[in-house]
Amino acid sequence: MIGQPLQAMDYAGRQAAVKAAGIAIWDVYASCEREGSLDTAIRDGAPNDFARLNKSASALRRVCFNGGTAGRFARTLAALGFETLILPSTSPANASWSYERKLAAWRDALRK
Repeated sequence: MIGQPLQAMDYAGRQAAVKAAGIAIWDVYASCEREGSLDTAIRDGAPNDFARLNKSASALRRVCFNGGTAGRFARTLAALGFETLILPSTSPANASWSYERKLAAWRDALRK
């Protein structure tokens, strides 16, 4: 996996460590309106160009979605040939899962 203390790093350091581990982070929305940080506040969402992602990231094989809202695009990406996994949202608003349980689910997904 990453093997770096991400929480102790600045944003640029986290980006570099994730990239070095072969992990890409990409939003399912190219644009949207949202007041606050809750997914339920997303309005007028325009999805990213997933077909372009398929062409430009030919080595990409698995897409993990951070929660159910992003996971609504799982079928679209699966139809393009990607393995898809909908994981628990890492948001603090997802209080039904403990931090440890979320971490275990994400670690398991990234080990596959």
